Amino acid sequence: MILASTAWWGLATAAGAAAAYAVLALASRHLSPVSLRGVLLAAWLLHALALAEGLLGQPPRFGFAPALSMIVWLMLTVYAIESRLFPQLQAHWALAGLGSLTVLLSLVFPGTSYPVIASPWLPLHWALGIASYGLFAVAVVHGWLMNRSERAIRTAAPSEEPGMPLLTLERLTFRFVEAGFVLLSATLLVGWLFAETLYGPGSAWKWTHKNVFSVLAWFTFAGLLAGRARLGWRGRKAVRVLYLGSGLLLLGYIGSSFVLEVILRRT
Repeated sequence: MILASTAWWGLATAAGAAAAYAVLALASRHLSPVSLRGVLLAAWLLHALALAEGLLGQPPRFGFAPALSMIVWLMLTVYAIESRLFPQLQAHWALAGLGSLTVLLSLVFPGTSYPVIASPWLPLHWALGIASYGLFAVAVVHGWLMNRSERAIRTAAPSEEPGMPLLTLERLTFRFVEAGFVLLSATLLVGWLFAETLYGPGSAWKWTHKNVFSVLAWFTFAGLLAGRARLGWRGRKAVRVLYLGSGLLLLGYIGSSFVLEVILRRT
């Protein structure tokens, strides 16, 4: 658990990241733009160091909570870049809250020790999978912002801060969906064709819970992109399908790992 499997510097960086994220989530309205960027950068760097401690420590560990933490870190990376291009993007408080929560969750559930890596290509395969999760998570955030913007337009609700144009949010949402779909397709294809090369003899593709949910998510995202191209799906209908696919994908690796680590207590 927390103290038995985490080095002191891992605890320090995780605590620092969680505290910095909490400042962003609770007091971002009171910070100047320069201070906001400084705190975000500090939180991002400390978060990266906390992730590195788990991935490269002795023994290296990974699981559902570190995976969630890494996905949020990737989301914040994309957000930091994107907010420079689109200053109207207003999601730092929500992402900071997620960052603080997932960093603390990783301390409580640091994951299980790595299996023996059978192939030097396996880390790349894992990276592709996590990157696809991250891109879909970014798409979900943009979909949420799109729904919020559309609701504000429908109700003519006053807004203290100017948001991004609805069409820009919609375009960005589907660009992230398309990029995530490409990476998810590559991840599933490589896992299906080269499972024994990646994981060792006797590790051919099997219809495990993780694979079933991942394939269902792939079909959902494929249907979303086809529906947008052929039927003009957009707005709330498209976002609901995005939420469904992302939920199925979340139940894949992260859901299966949660059951193994927390419910069945397999370490």
